[in-house]
Amino acid sequence: MTDKQHDEALPDGVLDKLRQVSTSTLATQLFRRGFRQPVLGGVKPLSSVTDGFVGEAFTMRFIPAREDVDTLDPYRSGNTLQWEAIESVPPGHVIVVDSRGDASAASGGDMLMTRAMMRGAAGFVTDGGLRDVAVLASLPFATYARSVAVTTRAAFHHVADLQVPIGCAGVAVYPGDVLVGDRDGVAVVPRALAAEIAGPALEQEQLEGYLHTRIKGGEALWRRQRRGSRKKRRMMGRRAQPTTMIPSTAMTEEV
Repeated sequence: MTDKQHDEALPDGVLDKLRQVSTSTLATQLFRRGFRQPVLGGVKPLSSVTDGFVGEAFTMRFIPAREDVDTLDPYRSGNTLQWEAIESVPPGHVIVVDSRGDASAASGGDMLMTRAMMRGAAGFVTDGGLRDVAVLASLPFATYARSVAVTTRAAFHHVADLQVPIGCAGVAVYPGDVLVGDRDGVAVVPRALAAEIAGPALEQEQLEGYLHTRIKGGEALWRRQRRGSRKKRRMMGRRAQPTTMIPSTAMTEEV
C-alpha cells in the first residue's frame, strides 16, 4: 500500500457496512480474491462486554529488549514510543502490535487500554499477551491477544517503530488497513480492497442469515436431481434413474 492510498479517506459507508459483517464472511470474500489467510491466528477477544470493532490500523512494532538500551527504568531511558502511540492514535483507529508472537511479557495493561479507549481508539490487538485481564474483561473496549501475560512489557520487548508495515500473528498489516474483530477473532482487509469488498460481504452476511433459517427448519445442504427426459425416466424405472448431487439453495454461498 502506498502512502497516497493511506492518506486517501475511505468512501462513506464502507466502515458502517463492515460493522455488520462477520470475520468468517470476510475470510470467504478475501479467499475469493486470492487471500488465503487474512485472519490473525490464535488472537482472541478479552472483553466480555464488547462484541467487536472495526477500525483502521495504527501499527506498533516490537523487537527483543536489550539490557544496554532497555534499562530497569525504561521510561527514563527515552523509549516512550508506546505511550506516544496511545496519545497519538487517531479516533476510530485500532492499535495493532507486532509482538513477534512472544507473550513472555505483556504488550500492555489496563492503564494503556483505558487511556486508548478514552481517546477514542477502536481497539487494541496484539499477537503477544495482555495483562490485567480481569479489568479488560469488563472494560467496554475491544482488546485482543494471544494469551495472558503478567510480566511488564519492558522486561522483554522494545518498541522499535510506529506506523510501519508489520506482521501480526502471521498476517501482514500495513498502516491504514481495515481490521474487523468479532467474537471469533480479527480479520485484516487490505485498505485498497475495503470499498470493493464491503458491499458483497454485507450481501453475503444477509443471505446467510436467511439461509440459516432454512437449514434450521430442516432443509438439507444437498438435494438430488434426476437427469434425462421424463419419457426416458419412465422407461428406465424409478430405481434405475441416474442422479447427481447438487447444492441446494442453502449452498449458494459458502456458510
